[in-house]
Parts: sequence; C-alpha cells; structure tokens
Amino acid sequence: FLLLFAFCFPENTCNNKRLDLVFIIDSSRSVRPYDFEKVKEFILTILQFLDITPDATRVGLIQYGSTVKHEFSLKTFRRKQDIERAVKRMMHLATGTMTGLAIQYAVNIAFSESEGARPLKQNVPRIIMIVTDGRPQDPVAEIATKARNSGILIFAIGVGRVDMNTLKSIGSEPHEEHVFLVANFSQIETLTSAFQTKLCGNTVEHHCDHFCINTPGSYICRCKQGYILNADQKTCSTQDLCAVEKHDCEQICVNTPGSYVCQCYEGLNPDKKTCKMDHCAESNHGCEQLCLNTDASYVCQCSEGFVINEDLKTCTRVDYCALSDHGCEHLCVNSDRSYTCQCFEGYRLRNDGKTCKRKLYFYQLRDDCKRDIVIALHI
Repeated sequence: FLLLFAFCFPENTCNNKRLDLVFIIDSSRSVRPYDFEKVKEFILTILQFLDITPDATRVGLIQYGSTVKHEFSLKTFRRKQDIERAVKRMMHLATGTMTGLAIQYAVNIAFSESEGARPLKQNVPRIIMIVTDGRPQDPVAEIATKARNSGILIFAIGVGRVDMNTLKSIGSEPHEEHVFLVANFSQIETLTSAFQTKLCGNTVEHHCDHFCINTPGSYICRCKQGYILNADQKTCSTQDLCAVEKHDCEQICVNTPGSYVCQCYEGLNPDKKTCKMDHCAESNHGCEQLCLNTDASYVCQCSEGFVINEDLKTCTRVDYCALSDHGCEHLCVNSDRSYTCQCFEGYRLRNDGKTCKRKLYFYQLRDDCKRDIVIALHI
C-alpha cells in the first residue's frame, strides 16, 4: 500500500478528522482473487475508524493494472455505508502493473477540486493508500518525487516479493516510518493499528513553511524543490543556484525553482548559454540604409525599392524600367515597387496601360442658319 500524507500526526481519535483519502489498489494479474478479497477487507477495516462525512474525511478509490480505473471519487459518497458497498462490489482487473500511471492519475485527477478534493489553502491532508505486490512496469521514482515535492507524504506497503528499492523510491523519508513490507496479503491486517495512529492523530502545529515530515516521535520541516531550509528549521528561502553553481551564462542568470535559465540583452544563441552580439551597434558599419546582425558580424541591406551597390554599403534605387521589358510606347516611369507607362503631351494612355493615342479636341460652331456644329480635331 502507498499512503500519501501532507501533514504531521501524533495520536488520538478520528472524530471530526479532516482528511482527503484515496485508496489506490494494485489489481494486476499477479494478485490472486483470494488476495484481492483480502485487500478489500483491509480497506473495510480502515474505514471503520474514519469519520466519513463531507466536512470530515472524504474517501475515493482507484484500482490499476495496465490502465487506471476510478471506482469512485472524493465527492461520490457522503456516507460510510455507501463506500463499504462500493468496495465490496469492486471487480478484479487482472492485467499489468502500471504503478507510476496510477500515482500520476491520483495527483492530477483524483485530488483535483473538481473531483471533490478540498482546496490546498484549507490545509486538509491529502492521503493515498496503494497496494502493490510486484515490480511496476513503468517508471515510478520521478513521479513519486513530484508527488512528495507537492506536499504529499507517501507510505509504501509492499506484499510478498516486492523490490525494496522500488518501495523506497516511492515512500517518504525516513523510510522506516513510511515503507512497509509484509510477507503475504493476510498479514496486511497487522498494519491496521499503525495506520489508525497515523491517520487519527491530532495535527501538530508544526509551523513548517512548506512541508512537515514525520520522524519517530517528532517531525522535521522540508522545503519545495528549488528552496532551502533557513536556520530556524521552519521557513524556506529561494535557493540562489546562480550563485551556488557554475552557470556559464554569458550575460544574465535567472533563478527558477530547482534550476536556472540564461538570458541576454539581445537574445540567446542556440546553445542557451551565450548571447547574440549587436555588431551593428558596436561597429562603425557604414551601411547607408539598414544594418543586419549575423552570428559573427553584420551585413548591410537596403530598403524596399533599392539594391545594394558593389561596395556592399550604399544603395541605389531599383530601375524597374531598365530591368523589365516594360512595353511602354512613349515613357516608362519608375515607382517604389514597379513602374508605370506615361504618354507625351497631347496624347493619352490607352486602356492597355502601354500604348498612347492623340487627344481629341471638340469645337462648337454656328452656321449661317444659326445651327450648332461640333467639330472634333486631333491636334
């Protein structure tokens, strides 16, 4: 079993104890039907001493094999007898052993507020119990570390020939308090009283800034990744990894939780360490119009409508009339991006935009009979 805790508990009763508890059950094919029933009996025994109400302890249940099956969430049932009936109805999956997937599901989904978990600011301990009898078929160490760093205390309980190193990679430190191994499923019941003490104890006013970790007869404070414990052994400060480590940042080192990143005034090179240099600003480049930085130096460029000269510094306006077969009958006139055709005085441009024709001038005359006559002339 795996138990994930977020706070420190000495002993007493579970009356009004506020907990968000999710059972995670190994339902792989190596767990025989008889053993699976023993696991269900263990859960039912744990339920007996819990004060299950929406305002006290909320319970959810997940079983996993090759996939994760969410039997019920923290918000599904409000009464103990309803949870007991759901546990008894649970069917054995008899597939693989994806322990890491189950822990990830619990952290991301089972403990989400949408599934009934209370907000972190309410300081309700979040607890998971997982049963495992074999080696996981997926990575668990990194996922379990992230769970612990998020404030979850993990109790890892293995049954039978379980790899102890795997259990220790899952459980919290000190391992003698949080990692358990029993020979068979019938012996799980011997752990009931120990879990009653851990679950039902009064919460210690530990004043830890981030996490409180149980130790025999006491507790210690721990900090999130990227923070260090101060001299008071309670509060946490951001760790200045830029000062502690040889960061190799060329210009600026910026701390991030558990690591650092390099930054530059103008931008990073692909190596994420060195910085792009502004060669245009640092040199007398002599570019007439535009200067463009490159990795090692700079190049001059011209604005649209201009071309770079042979000196690679100055610019000349592009002569689109000379570069193209413009087809203008009279005149070709350059514009910023192209050219236009124009005609001599006394002519106008035809609709084809290329050729020209004479303009027509109209004159109005009156004959001897006082009739108007219109004459059109090409001049």
